[in-house]
Amino acid sequence: MSVDGWNTVLVLGGIRSGKSEFAESLVADAPTVRYVATSAAGDPTDAEWAARLKAHRDRRPGGWTTEETADDPRRLADLVASARPNETLLVDDLGGWVTVLLDPAHQPADDTATVAELADAVRACPARLVVVSPEVGLSLVPTTPLGRAFTDALGAANRAVADACDAVVLVVAGQACWLKTPAASSGTGAGAVTAAPTTVAAAQAAVPATATPGGARHDRAAALPEVLTPTTAPEPAGVPWAAPTMALPVVATGLVIQPGMELPMPDEYAGPQALERLATLDVPGAGLGVLERVVGFAAATQGTPTPASWDSVRVLLLHGDHAGGAAAGSPPGESARRAAQARAGQGVLARLAAESGASLQVVETPASEAIEDLPALDHEQVEQALRYGWRLAEEAAEAGVRLLVLAACGAGTDAAAAAVLAATAGAEPPAVLGRVVTAGGEIDDAAWMRRCAAVRDALHRTRRSPRDAKDVLAELGGGDIAVATGVLLGATARRLPVLLDGPVGLAAGMVSRDLAGQARHWCLLADHGGHPAVRLAADVLGLEPLLDLRLDLGEGANALTALPLLRSVLSLAAALPARPDQQHAAGADAAAGTDGATSADDTAGDPDAAAFVEPEPAGPGPATTAPTEPAAPTEHAAPAEPTPPAGAAEPTGSEPDPAGRRAD
Repeated sequence: MSVDGWNTVLVLGGIRSGKSEFAESLVADAPTVRYVATSAAGDPTDAEWAARLKAHRDRRPGGWTTEETADDPRRLADLVASARPNETLLVDDLGGWVTVLLDPAHQPADDTATVAELADAVRACPARLVVVSPEVGLSLVPTTPLGRAFTDALGAANRAVADACDAVVLVVAGQACWLKTPAASSGTGAGAVTAAPTTVAAAQAAVPATATPGGARHDRAAALPEVLTPTTAPEPAGVPWAAPTMALPVVATGLVIQPGMELPMPDEYAGPQALERLATLDVPGAGLGVLERVVGFAAATQGTPTPASWDSVRVLLLHGDHAGGAAAGSPPGESARRAAQARAGQGVLARLAAESGASLQVVETPASEAIEDLPALDHEQVEQALRYGWRLAEEAAEAGVRLLVLAACGAGTDAAAAAVLAATAGAEPPAVLGRVVTAGGEIDDAAWMRRCAAVRDALHRTRRSPRDAKDVLAELGGGDIAVATGVLLGATARRLPVLLDGPVGLAAGMVSRDLAGQARHWCLLADHGGHPAVRLAADVLGLEPLLDLRLDLGEGANALTALPLLRSVLSLAAALPARPDQQHAAGADAAAGTDGATSADDTAGDPDAAAFVEPEPAGPGPATTAPTEPAAPTEHAAPAEPTPPAGAAEPTGSEPDPAGRRAD
């Protein structure tokens, strides 16, 4: 479970549990961190203890500053209380602090009052604060008085600080379990946030979040649930991150994204059964045409022949720019303006989402380097972006979302998608790069040529690089395509269908094939939008577009335009009754099992009765499907002669009859 919106967090864990590394990852995004060391120096002859301290020091980035409180344990509360809102503090750990507090050199001392002072300082701390502490309550009761005094004092300190913090996490064997989240916190710290999903209409009055350099966050009217942001992702110029940046707790989920993952497939029986059911509905015309595929897709992904309409839809707008020639022709700051519009409930995408009653979440993705010169991302950023996208899908599933719509806005996204297609499908960049259209509606061929050159140079630079999924994302794809790939994988794992629209989503679908081939079966393509990259990727993935509207409203907006139609089809298919003849047949079948049925005892001695099949009408002419009662034959009567067709000559005495006999 991931958590966000905290300002102060307590990280508990046993010895060598990984609690310190996890705590350090929570503040890895901060430009400067005040590291508060609480333990005493120890015996200088203890080489093992010295090695532990050295490992801690070597792990800290060069921009961190270190302060020590071993000489005066009361100073810890003063440091926390005097911290400024733009600072980030990491206290490691309370076990060493309690040890110094119980040292006879500091006695007599009011330990209870000191712990209470620390808890009050944590509760009122305006800075971002992470406190690490050992959890010793799970071990045996010490046999010595000093040992019992230590566990009692540390237990009291842990309880007091946990009550004061916004969030508490327990790290066991490298696995993090969040015990307390900001939503459940009784206090309202300076950075506590309570976020709940709403529609775009309710988000129009929301104020964008702002982040201070130290990582502190000012509250805003959060319109959508906050999720974690990759730690190493740089912040786009002029656009604050949508949430406080913190490391994804991989230890909490055990999530390892690797090639060949076995994820679930849609129900292979529900889809065909839904199509068979459509053939029985009381529809005046020939039916739903190509939109029958929507019913089959929804049935397979929901696991029922009568799928429900997608009542809860979430749009994920991935915002991330690409540097270099890939962004040729894109006005500076245009994508940031579009993302800000969406946050404020304005613009094409937000208005369409509001009309459809869909929630809209703007997701900031790592900015990508110029692919003609450098890899778009490093491999660690790719891993974090994949896990981030996976978590976005999990957050949506946990919130009851029934359909995800993948959207994107960013400079250079078309060129990055073209590079991914060229690397995975062998396409030529000019064949999959759409024309560059200026804001005035003019075609910019010079910008298009620069994009083609950038993709060509990137492919040449990586000609000897592996073509594995993660390598393609690192070298060519960039942050938005990597996050989109994680969304597809996470949605597949949670059996959540995804409506694709545009080159970023289709490029992510191409990459996801090597990680989990099941992902494409959970994707639906509403319209190709006339984009050559979308056409090619859809053909490779086997995703036939439902419509051919040739809309070009931006990635995601085309899908939202078609969404009301798709919902109407599902509602119609679920609500229409069967045709009267089907109802009659169903009633006859039901009656056959009761009073009007022939019992097994009645037919057991008559094999002809069990094998009876209604004969086809003899000869051309109108036919009826109503059952007819055969005439009961008399004891010596000859079989009835078939009636000749109208206009046919009667057989003569020398001509054989249709049964091969001569007439009498």
